[in-house]
Amino acid sequence: MATINDVCKATGYSKATVSRVLNGTGQVKAATRDAVLSAMQALGYQPNALAQALATNTSNTIGLILPHFQSSYFGSILHHAEQSTQQASKKLLVVNSRNTASGEREAVATLANQRCDAILLYSRHLSIADLAALQQSVLPPLIILNRQFEDNTLHSFGLDQRQLAEIAMQHLLSLGHRHIACITSPLASETGQIRYAVYQQMLEQHQITLQPGWVCEGTNTLASGYQAVEQLLSRRQNFSAIFACNDDMAIGAIRALYDRGLRVPQEVSVMGIDNEPAAAYAIPSLTTVSLPIVRLTQDAMTLAIALANKAPAHTHHQTYRGALVLRESTQALTSAHSSY
Repeated sequence: MATINDVCKATGYSKATVSRVLNGTGQVKAATRDAVLSAMQALGYQPNALAQALATNTSNTIGLILPHFQSSYFGSILHHAEQSTQQASKKLLVVNSRNTASGEREAVATLANQRCDAILLYSRHLSIADLAALQQSVLPPLIILNRQFEDNTLHSFGLDQRQLAEIAMQHLLSLGHRHIACITSPLASETGQIRYAVYQQMLEQHQITLQPGWVCEGTNTLASGYQAVEQLLSRRQNFSAIFACNDDMAIGAIRALYDRGLRVPQEVSVMGIDNEPAAAYAIPSLTTVSLPIVRLTQDAMTLAIALANKAPAHTHHQTYRGALVLRESTQALTSAHSSY
């Protein structure tokens, strides 16, 4: 394997000159740079990434922390983040936070130790104070995804969770539904808490008394949506519609209703949030709320790359709103509803 000494011998330049070419530091003539790069290619020389990072105080690496890798939602974030880093000639390091507060802390520490130039953290569990303290403890700038902040020590790109849930509930209410069950996202998460709070508040605004038997907590999975419907039906309380706080649970709910012989939307309307790719192909196709997750990811990566390149950047906070996607799983209340 070729070494930097081999490059020096092939070009006749000193190690200091070759190092300046490798690290992009100092002034080097174009002809010198071309000669060194040509020799490196001819010799098959691969620079030591860690040594370069130490010399330049940059690793050309951006970190991304996700709660898990099991859904198309997080697959989309990963795909577009990787595309952005590739276009910027940088590397992407991805870590799983195991969907826990401790996992988020550990993942940030891991990527900071890898000398990432910036770290994107999809955070569900740490408080604003926790995240601000975490930023104080690590050198790379943190960019928080999925949260709405005003803290001047952190960058954030979040979804307007209240608006997303309001769109879903307003749609069901506008169709005449008054007996609306809810399959919540995990209530330990801020997203789950906000969406469930909106569900409660909008029932109250329409003078609808929330029945305890209308609510089941899910885990944002197909299986938990299926199991939640089984629980709802076992309680024998009337509902004409289900607000599932994410699409996977909504699709699982549709399957459970089908297995029980209940037609969607003729007997029970089902509403989701996320606009997962599978939502359009469910039978019936799922009415949902679309999230601009691609734009959010690309905007966050643009900032991450700028920070990695040491460009000056003010603290950045951006919030994104969703839009109703009408499909087949909801319809206006009819006499066939309100019997389950």
